[in-house]
Amino acid sequence: MPFFIIAGAVNAAIAVAFGAFGAHALKEKLSEHYLAIWETAVQYQMFHAIGLLAVGILMSSSLMGPSTQLTWAGYLLLAGIIIFSGSLYVLSLSGIGILGAITPIGGVAFIVGWIMLIIAAIKFGK
Repeated sequence: MPFFIIAGAVNAAIAVAFGAFGAHALKEKLSEHYLAIWETAVQYQMFHAIGLLAVGILMSSSLMGPSTQLTWAGYLLLAGIIIFSGSLYVLSLSGIGILGAITPIGGVAFIVGWIMLIIAAIKFGK
């Protein structure tokens, strides 16, 4: 599905840009603690951007083809990026600690998204 390939590529580009921004513009402005949180957000965004690319590629009719499980996997990975990485970016810049309570929701979305990919692969293999 082109949507997940596009979403993955956009998120990968954003992760590269935010990584560079953190390394250059924020290095002198954030404490080591908040810079490490920023870097975690960038890493997880990139990992899951690649996951989105994989989901989009797997949805090709020449591979696994479209499926409900792959669709859910893609949307959950995307939601995880927005919630997990997004909350960490805002936390890093604002210092608002309550945002740390939102981050695990994104982590759960990541985990369930990967589980949906596993389920799709199992169903495809039957």
